[in-house]
Amino acid sequence: MSVREIETEGFEEALGRWLVDRGKLEAAGLERARRLRAGRSERLHVILMKLGLAAERDLAEALGELLDLPLLTPADYPQMPVLDGRLSPKFLKQSRLIPLADTAEGLVLAMADPLDDFAIQAVELLTGKATLPRIAVPADLEAAYERLYGSGKTTIGELIEDLDEAHGADAEEDAERLKDMAGEAPVIRLVNLLIGNAVESNASDIHIEPFETRLRVRYRIDGVLREIEAPPRRLAAATVSRVKIMAKLNIAERRLPQDGRIKLATRGKQIDLRVSTVPTMYGESVVMRVLDRGNAVLDFTALGFAADAAQAYLELLAKPNGIILVTGPTGSGKTTTLYASLQELNSPDRKVLAVEDPVEYQIEGVNQIQVKPQIGLAFANVLRSILRQDPDVIMIGEIRDFETAQIAVQAALTGHLVLSTLHTNSAPATVTRLLDMGLEDYLLTSTVTGIIAQRLVRKLCPACRAPYEVLPELVEQARLDRFTTQSQITLYRAKGCEACRDTGYRGRTCVAELLVMSDPIRQLVLQQAEAFEIRRTAIENGMRTIFEDGMAKALDGVTSLEEVLRVVGEA
Repeated sequence: MSVREIETEGFEEALGRWLVDRGKLEAAGLERARRLRAGRSERLHVILMKLGLAAERDLAEALGELLDLPLLTPADYPQMPVLDGRLSPKFLKQSRLIPLADTAEGLVLAMADPLDDFAIQAVELLTGKATLPRIAVPADLEAAYERLYGSGKTTIGELIEDLDEAHGADAEEDAERLKDMAGEAPVIRLVNLLIGNAVESNASDIHIEPFETRLRVRYRIDGVLREIEAPPRRLAAATVSRVKIMAKLNIAERRLPQDGRIKLATRGKQIDLRVSTVPTMYGESVVMRVLDRGNAVLDFTALGFAADAAQAYLELLAKPNGIILVTGPTGSGKTTTLYASLQELNSPDRKVLAVEDPVEYQIEGVNQIQVKPQIGLAFANVLRSILRQDPDVIMIGEIRDFETAQIAVQAALTGHLVLSTLHTNSAPATVTRLLDMGLEDYLLTSTVTGIIAQRLVRKLCPACRAPYEVLPELVEQARLDRFTTQSQITLYRAKGCEACRDTGYRGRTCVAELLVMSDPIRQLVLQQAEAFEIRRTAIENGMRTIFEDGMAKALDGVTSLEEVLRVVGEA
């Protein structure tokens, strides 16, 4: 069946069923899109993407399978324009299509919307050729368009030019003037572009930093900051003001830090942004934490936990009471591990309460409470109240002081399962940290059942990772023979390709150590033993350290030796 012969109602029914069956779209979201579809000329897949209910890549895969058309990759686009001059760049941009090849069978077209019959007819009329549509992911098509037909100026450059024409070179910084500028189309498009590009790059944070002579914008991708093209310094105040308006912050207040939240749909995804502003020497610095609910992985194996560690951790979660702690520095994935734990425990026969600062992802069935210290709603105060809410499981975002630790212990002693985080460098050091807080050793041994310490390492790009045989000198220096029985050890290094933007890495995974509170460990705690003694005993009892877990992943080709050493250090 050709694209033109598709029966709209039946096709959209099949599309919705495809997305829901594969977990790409919730049934409630599909029903909402169908209601909006009534009386509109826009097709269902366009509405789904505009609302952020389905990701553009998922929609492209669905269209490709249902229409039996190939799904294009970035490598499928030509190096030079096809039929240059026959089709205007403006028409191609508006129709969201690019000619790929002129063949004897017809003109091969990359199309973001292969059901756009008007665009197909227009191309056939202009070229006198039959068309062969192919499915394009919109972001890939936009990148190819910029490369093939761009005017030499980037999109950011064009937006800046629009602003200069409207306001001249300088922007005054009084509140009313900034509010006017921040509400104008070029500034709105500029900030939306910065956010959209961050989402497309799978960035976890967006940093907007004003300095004396320039404005710096950086994305944190796979844990590493990368600088990108930024607006000129004169637009710093307008850019920051636009972000503050979106986050419902006070744009007139520039002397104090502010925190807010933005919810929006971009690139076909529903995105939450946690916004923090602080005053600096040359203006306000803004950091936006990107919380992509569609990318939240709540499965321990998918997070990177080794099979034996995941099984041991699930056994701890199955216990009716006790305290389980997840430790590590900021940005080590502690909160994600806690959310995965809550997802595992979330069932109709349990009441689950979570006290967080801030609430990052909303989980259906979990009562989540946002602390607000400025009105007296701190961790300790909330915890005293929720113990009267008859919970089975309590999640505490972070144990920051003795008072919170004491209430957590009391909750565990009275039959509750408590999950929380702590900032320490290793699992054995967590015991020492709790004792230093003032927690009695006998209470610690009675309540704490397990401690996970974790880090995040970048995963090697599977498309370009390069194997190499390790020299005997390096084997001896790093004592790699501890981790394998092979005489010749093979590791992998980052190379770089188009798929990973020449970094050699794509995504991150967890490396962790799990300390189960066994009787020998409890005995050492009661003796006020040092962390290194607890660590040695835990290893003797089968604990695999973070470094050993990282090396196992390096030998499996998941990550590189350099990445393990960068994140974990040497054993």
